[in-house]
Amino acid sequence: MSFFSSYNIFVKPLLVFSFLLIISASLASIPDQKPFSLEDIFENGLFTPQSIQGINWMDDGRYYTSQVHDDTSYFEHIFQYDITTGKMVDTLVNGAKLVPPGEAFALAFSSYVLSPDETKVLLATELEPIYRRSTKAYYYIYDITRDDFKALASGEKQSYATFSPNGSHVAFVRNNNLFIVDLANMSLKQITRNGKKNKLIHGSADWVYEEEFGFAQAFYWSPDSDKLAFISFDESAVKEYNMQVWGDLYPEDYRFKYPKAGEENSKVSVSVYDLHSGQTITMDTGTNPDIYIPRVQWTNDPNLLSIIRMNRLQNELEILHAHASTGQTKVILTEKSNTYVDIEFNDDLTYLQNGDQFIYTSERDGFKHIYLYGMEGNLIRQITNGPWEVSEFLGIDEKKDILYYLSTEVSPLQKHLYRIGIKGSHKERLSQQEGTYEAHFSPDYRYFMLNYSSITTPLQVSLHQAPSGKLVKTLEENEPLKQELADYALGTQEFFTFRTDDQTELYGYMIKPANFDTTQRYPVLMYVYGGPGSQNVTHEWMSNREAWLHYITQQGYIVACIDNRGTGGRGRDFRHVTYAQLGKYETQDQIAGAEYLGNLPYVDQDRIGIWGWSYGGYMTLLSLFIGNDIFKAGVAVSPVTNWRFYDTIYTERYLQTPQRNPEGYDQYSPLSHVDKLKGDLLLIHGTGDDNVHFQNSVELEDALIAANKQFRSFFYPNRNHGIYGGNTQIHLFQMITNFIEEKL
Repeated sequence: MSFFSSYNIFVKPLLVFSFLLIISASLASIPDQKPFSLEDIFENGLFTPQSIQGINWMDDGRYYTSQVHDDTSYFEHIFQYDITTGKMVDTLVNGAKLVPPGEAFALAFSSYVLSPDETKVLLATELEPIYRRSTKAYYYIYDITRDDFKALASGEKQSYATFSPNGSHVAFVRNNNLFIVDLANMSLKQITRNGKKNKLIHGSADWVYEEEFGFAQAFYWSPDSDKLAFISFDESAVKEYNMQVWGDLYPEDYRFKYPKAGEENSKVSVSVYDLHSGQTITMDTGTNPDIYIPRVQWTNDPNLLSIIRMNRLQNELEILHAHASTGQTKVILTEKSNTYVDIEFNDDLTYLQNGDQFIYTSERDGFKHIYLYGMEGNLIRQITNGPWEVSEFLGIDEKKDILYYLSTEVSPLQKHLYRIGIKGSHKERLSQQEGTYEAHFSPDYRYFMLNYSSITTPLQVSLHQAPSGKLVKTLEENEPLKQELADYALGTQEFFTFRTDDQTELYGYMIKPANFDTTQRYPVLMYVYGGPGSQNVTHEWMSNREAWLHYITQQGYIVACIDNRGTGGRGRDFRHVTYAQLGKYETQDQIAGAEYLGNLPYVDQDRIGIWGWSYGGYMTLLSLFIGNDIFKAGVAVSPVTNWRFYDTIYTERYLQTPQRNPEGYDQYSPLSHVDKLKGDLLLIHGTGDDNVHFQNSVELEDALIAANKQFRSFFYPNRNHGIYGGNTQIHLFQMITNFIEEKL
């Protein structure tokens, strides 16, 4: 597929800013700079900036609350602060008073939520993670006005306890069923009764929805607090995946429902429970059971529910309006694509208080932009437009008719804050420095917190007035971190571009050793992720994983990272070019990038390696196998080795089903290319990976053995997809470092 014609319109302005943005360039020549260790990165947090934690805006936008741990007494407190001064003005919860009857110690709560009227607090204790987003805990209700607290419910732990909008009730999920507590008398009512593990779930997402549609809680209070909508997942036909959990004499067999590509999904339905009548009404979502319901929310009408429905191939998205009392629905907006409609780019559905309009984001013109619609789905206007993406719609101040959003208009590598009128006029950029911004607005849109970083600047947090953007106060500059890092031998980081054989321009960054010598020839380690919509080449401060890349430059390597076709920030056509053939263009681009680097006068073209994690592990394997004359070594962590092993929602969005597109699954499966391996391979996986199953690496090892290919592998017992816990991260990155030093 040819590169989209409008690309040059917004790529060229990027060249105005320097591609040689260098970290601590003036420090590189200082001879007494000291090296840093893996312990500095993963244990001591050397590169981790301070932030403003636990900011929870109150209804009056001048105040916020924050949870504070007392290091002396070990109590947890909740304080109220004046946002303009940063000073504590009140104690909402004194942790010393939170001693349950019969207990000797106060509650050590891990999170909290204020009731809408800010008179009660919901406290979560003994929080237990389940998967990526799902948790369960014991919850307590603290009444600020009465200064007392009590358990929300007796018995087992609960999930997603949530106040009703009027603060009179709390709903939660336990053992796949939905419950409501009346806070007036603490009476408990069970709403559903037939929920059962690995069979039927009410009010909580199944595994694949949680992972791919990004939510775990699946119940929603109506604006008037009289109704509770919820999604049910009938997963009885979904096949189980089982993992062994090691540690006891006889390992435990852990089973959960995981729909692999082409297999059965949960059958989903949407229901509304009426608190007054006690009746539950099922909404009409159509006769086709093989659908997705990725989003449910209430409009501002307490009888009108909004449901997003998608077909199995995810190339058609519909917004339905459902009457909560009858279950009748009406399709008011439809999006179709020859490839796929990505819910993440159509995920800003906001109903306005006027009851007549809603805001919606879409890629209908090739880039994600903001649109205004009437309640019947009639387009009123496109509010933003241009050959750039709205990265995130942040909200609308309806009193002033001003919208706020982040976008890539300055550069695909940067995100900046903008405001614009609801009529599409008076657009203004509120962030100025080159880099990446995030913004968090108060409920009344009087203030916003602005987070900023760049490749040269760790996190800065500031408070601003809206809509002017005027600085009120700088809250965090991380000056101690900057001063401390000045003593260390950091590599120099710079952005670059190059063109592939078909003239596609790609972005990358390169990190050179602090003592870089242009007369030497350096080995190169390439870092890759490369999955659909992702971005690694961005103008922001480093994560710990990227700090490790700087550590590698201390060992005498150059590190490079390239965002291949299919990645984000550059519009729909650039991202969708990989549709139905994942791995093809991405691998071509990584190989082309390695060839480009190999032709640089200071690069040893015979010593180029590559490594990546998850999709990056998949890319590492394909690059090492197909680019066997280019790459000398590779490290693949938790890789997908055949998309047939991965889940329905993610895989079929980009590849269709294996029944429809078997070639797309097999042609660029690493299993199909094991015979091409020439270089050195280190394969790493966690046996407790519920996401990219250990099965992927087992099957790859079996194929490599059959092809009589030597390789090295390592598994981490019971570790999930992130491979962490205790000293696991240091162990992992020391192993990768040793392998690179040995083989590259």
